Amino acid sequence: MKKFTILAALLFVSPAAAQDMISLKGAIDIHVHQDPDSAPRAIDADDVARQAKAAGMRAVVLKNHWEDTASLAYMVRKMVPGIDVFGGITQDLAVGGINIEAVKHMADMKGGYGRIVWLPTFDAQNQVADKGPEVKVSENGKLLPSVLALLDYIASRKQLALETGHVSAQEALMVIKEARARGIEHVVVTHGMTGPTNLSVPQAQEAARMGATIELVYGATLEKGSKVTLKDYADWIRAVGPAHCILSTDLGGARPYPRPMPTQGMLEYMTGLNKLGIPVADINLMAKTNPAIVLGLDAK
Repeated sequence: MKKFTILAALLFVSPAAAQDMISLKGAIDIHVHQDPDSAPRAIDADDVARQAKAAGMRAVVLKNHWEDTASLAYMVRKMVPGIDVFGGITQDLAVGGINIEAVKHMADMKGGYGRIVWLPTFDAQNQVADKGPEVKVSENGKLLPSVLALLDYIASRKQLALETGHVSAQEALMVIKEARARGIEHVVVTHGMTGPTNLSVPQAQEAARMGATIELVYGATLEKGSKVTLKDYADWIRAVGPAHCILSTDLGGARPYPRPMPTQGMLEYMTGLNKLGIPVADINLMAKTNPAIVLGLDAK
Protein backbone atom coordinates (compact mmCIF):
# COMPACT_ATOMS: atom_id res chain seq x y z
CA MET A 1 0.00 0.00 0.00
CA LYS A 2 2.86 2.34 0.85
CA LYS A 3 4.55 1.65 -2.51
CA PHE A 4 1.31 2.42 -4.34
CA THR A 5 0.94 5.73 -2.47
CA ILE A 6 4.48 6.76 -3.41
CA LEU A 7 3.94 5.82 -7.07
CA ALA A 8 0.66 7.73 -7.19
CA ALA A 9 2.40 10.78 -5.76
CA LEU A 10 5.09 10.57 -8.42
CA LEU A 11 2.57 10.24 -11.23
CA PHE A 12 0.34 13.07 -10.07
CA VAL A 13 1.65 16.60 -10.63
CA SER A 14 -0.58 19.45 -9.50
CA PRO A 15 -1.06 22.47 -11.79
CA ALA A 16 0.86 24.63 -9.33
CA ALA A 17 3.79 22.22 -9.31
CA ALA A 18 3.73 22.00 -13.09
CA GLN A 19 4.32 25.75 -13.27
CA ASP A 20 7.61 25.22 -11.45
CA MET A 21 8.89 22.67 -13.97
CA ILE A 22 11.07 23.33 -17.00
CA SER A 23 9.13 22.49 -20.16
CA LEU A 24 9.61 23.12 -23.87
CA LYS A 25 5.85 23.50 -24.31
CA GLY A 26 5.39 26.90 -25.93
CA ALA A 27 9.11 27.59 -26.32
CA ILE A 28 10.36 29.53 -29.36
CA ASP A 29 13.87 29.35 -30.81
CA ILE A 30 14.54 32.44 -32.94
CA HIS A 31 18.02 31.35 -34.05
CA VAL A 32 18.37 27.94 -35.74
CA HIS A 33 20.66 26.89 -38.60
CA GLN A 34 19.62 24.11 -40.99
CA ASP A 35 20.10 22.47 -44.34
CA PRO A 36 19.85 23.17 -47.18
CA ASP A 37 22.68 25.65 -46.84
CA SER A 38 26.03 26.43 -48.44
CA ALA A 39 27.73 25.93 -45.05
CA PRO A 40 27.86 22.55 -43.28
CA ARG A 41 24.73 21.90 -41.22
CA ALA A 42 23.78 18.97 -39.03
CA ILE A 43 20.02 18.81 -39.61
CA ASP A 44 17.47 19.49 -42.35
CA ALA A 45 14.91 22.25 -41.92
CA ASP A 46 11.94 19.87 -41.86
CA ASP A 47 13.58 17.76 -39.16
CA VAL A 48 14.19 20.88 -37.07
CA ALA A 49 10.44 21.50 -37.21
CA ARG A 50 9.53 17.87 -36.51
CA GLN A 51 11.72 17.67 -33.43
CA ALA A 52 10.48 21.01 -32.13
CA LYS A 53 6.84 20.06 -32.70
CA ALA A 54 7.29 16.67 -30.98
CA ALA A 55 8.68 18.45 -27.93
CA GLY A 56 5.74 20.85 -27.80
CA MET A 57 7.60 23.94 -28.96
CA ARG A 58 5.58 26.76 -30.45
CA ALA A 59 7.89 28.12 -33.15
CA VAL A 60 11.34 28.22 -34.71
CA VAL A 61 13.09 30.78 -36.90
CA LEU A 62 15.27 29.38 -39.69
CA LYS A 63 18.45 31.33 -40.41
CA ASN A 64 20.79 31.38 -43.39
CA HIS A 65 23.65 33.88 -43.69
CA TRP A 66 23.44 34.09 -47.49
CA GLU A 67 19.82 33.90 -48.61
CA ASP A 68 16.39 34.58 -47.20
CA THR A 69 14.44 31.75 -45.55
CA ALA A 70 10.85 32.99 -45.88
CA SER A 71 10.13 30.56 -48.73
CA LEU A 72 11.79 27.71 -46.82
CA ALA A 73 9.55 28.48 -43.85
CA TYR A 74 6.51 28.28 -46.16
CA MET A 75 7.49 24.83 -47.44
CA VAL A 76 8.40 23.46 -44.01
CA ARG A 77 5.01 24.52 -42.66
CA LYS A 78 3.38 22.44 -45.40
CA MET A 79 5.58 19.44 -44.56
CA VAL A 80 5.23 19.77 -40.78
CA PRO A 81 1.88 21.35 -39.91
CA GLY A 82 1.18 22.24 -36.32
CA ILE A 83 4.20 24.40 -35.53
CA ASP A 84 4.95 27.98 -36.51
CA VAL A 85 8.03 28.26 -38.72
CA PHE A 86 9.45 31.65 -39.67
CA GLY A 87 12.31 32.96 -41.78
CA GLY A 88 14.27 36.10 -42.38
CA ILE A 89 17.09 37.69 -44.34
CA THR A 90 20.57 38.94 -43.55
CA GLN A 91 22.21 41.93 -45.19
CA ASP A 92 25.36 40.09 -46.26
CA LEU A 93 27.16 40.29 -49.60
CA ALA A 94 25.22 37.41 -51.17
CA VAL A 95 22.04 39.52 -51.12
CA GLY A 96 23.86 42.73 -52.07
CA GLY A 97 24.72 44.01 -48.61
CA ILE A 98 22.31 46.66 -47.34
CA ASN A 99 19.53 45.95 -49.82
CA ILE A 100 15.99 47.23 -49.27
CA GLU A 101 14.72 45.49 -52.42
CA ALA A 102 15.81 42.10 -51.07
CA VAL A 103 14.05 42.85 -47.78
CA LYS A 104 10.89 43.91 -49.60
CA HIS A 105 10.70 40.64 -51.51
CA MET A 106 11.38 38.63 -48.35
CA ALA A 107 8.60 40.47 -46.53
CA ASP A 108 6.22 39.92 -49.47
CA MET A 109 6.98 36.21 -49.83
CA LYS A 110 3.82 34.09 -49.99
CA GLY A 111 2.66 33.08 -46.53
CA GLY A 112 4.01 36.14 -44.76
CA TYR A 113 6.46 34.07 -42.72
CA GLY A 114 9.49 36.31 -43.27
CA ARG A 115 9.80 38.18 -39.98
CA ILE A 116 13.46 38.92 -39.18
CA VAL A 117 15.94 41.27 -40.84
CA TRP A 118 19.48 40.75 -39.64
CA LEU A 119 22.08 43.40 -40.33
CA PRO A 120 25.27 41.90 -41.86
CA THR A 121 26.59 38.85 -40.07
CA PHE A 122 29.58 36.99 -41.53
CA ASP A 123 30.25 39.90 -43.91
CA ALA A 124 29.93 42.66 -41.31
CA GLN A 125 32.96 44.93 -41.08
CA ASN A 126 33.18 44.05 -37.38
CA GLN A 127 33.36 40.34 -38.27
CA VAL A 128 35.65 40.59 -41.29
CA ALA A 129 37.98 43.07 -39.60
CA ASP A 130 39.32 44.50 -42.89
CA LYS A 131 40.52 41.07 -44.07
CA GLY A 132 38.33 40.90 -47.14
CA PRO A 133 35.09 42.14 -48.72
CA GLU A 134 32.78 43.52 -46.07
CA VAL A 135 29.48 45.29 -45.49
CA LYS A 136 29.70 48.53 -43.55
CA VAL A 137 26.87 49.92 -41.47
CA SER A 138 28.68 52.99 -40.18
CA GLU A 139 31.48 55.39 -40.96
CA ASN A 140 33.12 58.02 -38.76
CA GLY A 141 30.78 57.15 -35.90
CA LYS A 142 27.57 57.57 -37.89
CA LEU A 143 25.23 55.06 -39.53
CA LEU A 144 25.35 55.10 -43.31
CA PRO A 145 22.43 56.66 -45.23
CA SER A 146 21.63 53.24 -46.74
CA VAL A 147 21.22 51.79 -43.24
CA LEU A 148 18.97 54.65 -42.18
CA ALA A 149 16.82 54.10 -45.27
CA LEU A 150 16.61 50.40 -44.43
CA LEU A 151 15.49 51.23 -40.89
CA ASP A 152 12.76 53.48 -42.29
CA TYR A 153 11.53 50.66 -44.51
CA ILE A 154 11.49 48.12 -41.68
CA ALA A 155 9.54 50.60 -39.55
CA SER A 156 6.90 50.72 -42.30
CA ARG A 157 6.38 46.94 -42.15
CA LYS A 158 5.15 46.30 -38.63
CA GLN A 159 5.48 42.50 -38.89
CA LEU A 160 9.25 42.82 -39.28
CA ALA A 161 11.76 42.72 -36.43
CA LEU A 162 15.30 44.04 -36.71
CA GLU A 163 18.34 42.17 -35.43
CA THR A 164 21.77 43.77 -35.21
CA GLY A 165 23.67 40.86 -36.78
CA HIS A 166 27.42 40.80 -36.16
CA VAL A 167 28.06 44.53 -35.92
CA SER A 168 30.17 46.01 -33.12
CA ALA A 169 28.76 46.92 -29.72
CA GLN A 170 29.05 50.63 -30.51
CA GLU A 171 27.28 50.16 -33.84
CA ALA A 172 24.56 48.08 -32.19
CA LEU A 173 23.78 50.92 -29.79
CA MET A 174 23.63 53.41 -32.68
CA VAL A 175 21.31 51.07 -34.58
CA ILE A 176 19.00 50.62 -31.59
CA LYS A 177 18.75 54.37 -30.99
CA GLU A 178 17.90 55.13 -34.62
CA ALA A 179 15.62 52.13 -35.04
CA ARG A 180 13.52 53.04 -32.03
CA ALA A 181 13.41 56.73 -33.03
CA ARG A 182 12.17 55.71 -36.49
CA GLY A 183 9.40 53.52 -35.11
CA ILE A 184 10.78 49.98 -35.23
CA GLU A 185 9.00 48.18 -32.41
CA HIS A 186 11.19 45.11 -32.01
CA VAL A 187 14.99 45.25 -32.03
CA VAL A 188 17.14 42.30 -30.94
CA VAL A 189 20.88 42.44 -30.29
CA THR A 190 22.09 39.28 -32.02
CA HIS A 191 24.46 37.23 -29.83
CA GLY A 192 24.23 40.07 -27.32
CA MET A 193 27.05 39.85 -24.83
CA THR A 194 29.12 37.25 -26.67
CA GLY A 195 31.20 37.51 -29.85
CA PRO A 196 31.35 39.12 -32.24
CA THR A 197 29.28 42.00 -30.80
CA ASN A 198 30.41 41.56 -27.17
CA LEU A 199 28.22 44.06 -25.39
CA SER A 200 29.48 44.94 -21.93
CA VAL A 201 27.02 44.79 -19.04
CA PRO A 202 26.57 48.59 -19.03
CA GLN A 203 26.06 48.56 -22.81
CA ALA A 204 23.48 45.78 -22.55
CA GLN A 205 21.68 47.73 -19.85
CA GLU A 206 21.71 50.81 -22.08
CA ALA A 207 20.34 48.77 -24.98
CA ALA A 208 17.56 47.49 -22.74
CA ARG A 209 16.69 51.02 -21.60
CA MET A 210 16.31 52.01 -25.25
CA GLY A 211 13.83 49.17 -25.76
CA ALA A 212 16.00 46.45 -27.30
CA THR A 213 16.07 42.79 -26.35
CA ILE A 214 19.38 41.02 -25.71
CA GLU A 215 19.77 37.59 -27.33
CA LEU A 216 21.74 34.99 -25.36
CA VAL A 217 22.66 31.99 -27.52
CA TYR A 218 23.34 28.58 -25.98
CA GLY A 219 25.72 27.64 -28.80
CA ALA A 220 28.29 30.15 -27.59
CA THR A 221 28.83 28.07 -24.45
CA LEU A 222 29.40 24.89 -26.50
CA GLU A 223 32.06 26.06 -28.94
CA LYS A 224 35.43 24.39 -28.54
CA GLY A 225 37.66 26.60 -26.42
CA SER A 226 34.85 28.99 -25.49
CA LYS A 227 35.25 30.73 -22.15
CA VAL A 228 31.56 31.69 -22.00
CA THR A 229 29.62 29.66 -19.45
CA LEU A 230 26.01 29.28 -18.38
CA LYS A 231 27.01 30.98 -15.13
CA ASP A 232 28.02 34.03 -17.17
CA TYR A 233 24.58 33.98 -18.75
CA ALA A 234 22.86 33.66 -15.39
CA ASP A 235 24.84 36.65 -14.09
CA TRP A 236 24.05 38.70 -17.22
CA ILE A 237 20.35 37.86 -17.01
CA ARG A 238 20.27 39.13 -13.45
CA ALA A 239 22.16 42.28 -14.43
CA VAL A 240 20.07 43.13 -17.50
CA GLY A 241 16.76 41.66 -16.36
CA PRO A 242 14.86 38.73 -17.91
CA ALA A 243 12.27 41.13 -19.33
CA HIS A 244 14.99 42.32 -21.73
CA CYS A 245 16.51 38.95 -22.71
CA ILE A 246 15.76 36.16 -25.19
CA LEU A 247 17.09 32.62 -25.01
CA SER A 248 17.93 30.97 -28.33
CA THR A 249 20.25 28.16 -29.37
CA ASP A 250 22.18 29.15 -32.53
CA LEU A 251 22.47 25.38 -33.05
CA GLY A 252 22.18 23.26 -36.18
CA GLY A 253 25.63 24.00 -37.54
CA ALA A 254 27.89 20.99 -38.11
CA ARG A 255 30.94 20.68 -35.88
CA PRO A 256 33.70 18.03 -35.63
CA TYR A 257 32.67 17.52 -32.00
CA PRO A 258 29.30 16.58 -30.49
CA ARG A 259 26.63 19.21 -29.97
CA PRO A 260 22.91 18.72 -29.40
CA MET A 261 20.31 19.37 -32.04
CA PRO A 262 18.42 22.65 -31.54
CA THR A 263 15.41 21.25 -29.68
CA GLN A 264 17.49 19.20 -27.25
CA GLY A 265 19.84 22.14 -26.86
CA MET A 266 17.00 24.44 -25.88
CA LEU A 267 15.89 22.03 -23.16
CA GLU A 268 19.46 21.69 -21.86
CA TYR A 269 19.81 25.47 -21.88
CA MET A 270 16.63 26.14 -19.94
CA THR A 271 17.38 23.37 -17.45
CA GLY A 272 20.95 24.53 -16.93
CA LEU A 273 19.91 28.12 -16.18
CA ASN A 274 17.29 26.88 -13.75
CA LYS A 275 19.92 24.87 -11.88
CA LEU A 276 21.92 28.09 -11.57
CA GLY A 277 19.01 29.75 -9.81
CA ILE A 278 17.11 31.44 -12.64
CA PRO A 279 13.42 30.91 -11.79
CA VAL A 280 11.19 28.95 -14.15
CA ALA A 281 8.96 32.00 -14.61
CA ASP A 282 11.92 34.06 -15.82
CA ILE A 283 13.10 31.26 -18.12
CA ASN A 284 9.61 31.02 -19.63
CA LEU A 285 9.59 34.79 -20.12
CA MET A 286 12.88 34.64 -22.06
CA ALA A 287 12.21 31.43 -24.01
CA LYS A 288 8.49 31.79 -24.68
CA THR A 289 6.96 35.22 -24.09
CA ASN A 290 9.70 37.58 -25.28
CA PRO A 291 10.39 35.79 -28.60
CA ALA A 292 6.63 35.56 -29.23
CA ILE A 293 6.37 39.33 -28.91
CA VAL A 294 9.30 39.83 -31.32
CA LEU A 295 7.61 37.59 -33.90
CA GLY A 296 4.26 39.33 -33.54
CA LEU A 297 2.57 36.35 -31.88
CA ASP A 298 0.19 36.46 -28.95
CA ALA A 299 2.16 36.32 -25.71
CA LYS A 300 0.66 33.26 -24.07
